[in-house]
Amino acid sequence: MAALLIKDFPPELHRKLKEEAERHHRSMTRQALALLERALSPPARNAAELLPTPLKPAKTLATDDVVAIIRQGREADAQ
Repeated sequence: MAALLIKDFPPELHRKLKEEAERHHRSMTRQALALLERALSPPARNAAELLPTPLKPAKTLATDDVVAIIRQGREADAQ
């Protein structure tokens, strides 16, 4: 396995890494690897991005918009 040596590691960053590692019950090496892996992974995608283009919502609807659409449908059914 490859190794990595970081020279001139800033003391404040070292302290933050150590605290973060303790918080997650990891060694500093494992915490640094976890942070690097997260930073270098592709960004998470939301469900709408996975839908085929015709099914993607044109815009995000607010609760008031949904209520208005339901009321319009009910009024149209009542006529």
